[in-house]
Amino acid sequence: YLGVPLYLLLGGRKLKKLAAKKHNLTVSDRSKQHPIKDTLTPPIYAQYGTSTRAPISGNSTEFHPSGEKAYEVLISQIREAKESIDILTFILAKDSVGLSVIAALTEKAKEGVKVRLLLDALGCFRLRNNVFNEFKKAGGQVERFMPTFPIQSRWSANLRNHRKIAIFDQKRAIFGGRNIAFEYMGPTPHADRWTDFSALLKGPVVSNLLEIFTEDWAYASGKPSDSSLQDNSRVEDIPKEGNSDIQIVASGPDVVGDPLYESIVSMIQEADKQIWIVTPYYIPDEVLQRTLMIKARAGREIKLIVPRRSTHPITDFARTHYLRELTSAGVQVLLYTPRMLHGKAIIVDQTVAMTGSANLDLRSLFVNYEIGTFFYSKPDLENIHTWMEDILKETIPFEESVKKNPSFLHNIAEDVSRLLAPLL
Repeated sequence: YLGVPLYLLLGGRKLKKLAAKKHNLTVSDRSKQHPIKDTLTPPIYAQYGTSTRAPISGNSTEFHPSGEKAYEVLISQIREAKESIDILTFILAKDSVGLSVIAALTEKAKEGVKVRLLLDALGCFRLRNNVFNEFKKAGGQVERFMPTFPIQSRWSANLRNHRKIAIFDQKRAIFGGRNIAFEYMGPTPHADRWTDFSALLKGPVVSNLLEIFTEDWAYASGKPSDSSLQDNSRVEDIPKEGNSDIQIVASGPDVVGDPLYESIVSMIQEADKQIWIVTPYYIPDEVLQRTLMIKARAGREIKLIVPRRSTHPITDFARTHYLRELTSAGVQVLLYTPRMLHGKAIIVDQTVAMTGSANLDLRSLFVNYEIGTFFYSKPDLENIHTWMEDILKETIPFEESVKKNPSFLHNIAEDVSRLLAPLL
């Protein structure tokens, strides 16, 4: 009586009728992408065969470990844009940060810059349309991805666009896990601001992010997409900016299969020495969970870092069983104590790293529209590793927080939360 109605409202994943309305994210001509096959590790090389984009060389990366730096770079990139600004975000809050970003975008629209703002309808549910009155008068465009009310289709409440991309003049892009809100970024430090991770990319790989934004915008706006982006023809138009080798992997109903999930599992399976993972939420499927346990029992150094308390208590209850299993198998499960940890990153053997918008939970890995960015170059790997080392300094072992004799109600809460895990 409860499960069937919930499934009809929220269920479904690779929905043929819904997906048919949105172009699949594919790359039809890989020869234009400067692929770097010789430097690929086996798991990622195996993943770039179908809908996954090939790695691209000639990029530069600037990582932003603090919300203050992330805000500074976002505002400066908006102000420096001369032709276009394309922003996709899950949350745009009506707070000091969100309003300041809207104001900056409005000024650029008045200058004649083409500004497009794509918001997830559920993530921005509380954001009223009148906030954008001045922005629209100035020529800015706003679209909401898959409105939830009235329910567009019986599946629309479940399939959310969790991607975060900001592209400037089609040559520079900000990506990562940060939404546009005070919790994630701001002009001055704040003790309660979440710990997160993002980066500014320059170079040919931006063309992949532009393609993803273009298709998402076309779907949300109901307007045809730019066909010139279907075969990534703009790759050759973007000059090389550095020596970073980067691969963009999208996941969601608009992608054939589950390349992001499979790439993550492949990374872990191929690890020879070390696996470090940072994620705000940990609710894995059986394959991912067992793979980590097997690698730990085989003597690999595995560290899993999650926040001591996340913003969703139900997910904290749901994860407890999985964390206990990992700990018993030899995984070092560590809890980040100062504040909410929202950053996402995986690094394996100092040879490949991944960061982006996806959490290690069932919703991110199998339901949401997400983006993962894979890095292969030593400077990028060192920067990501340094950020993770800083996170490690403020953690405690998971065992210290586990109740020795949990109450009956506590056990019930854990069991119920695990039942709801596919929705979390």
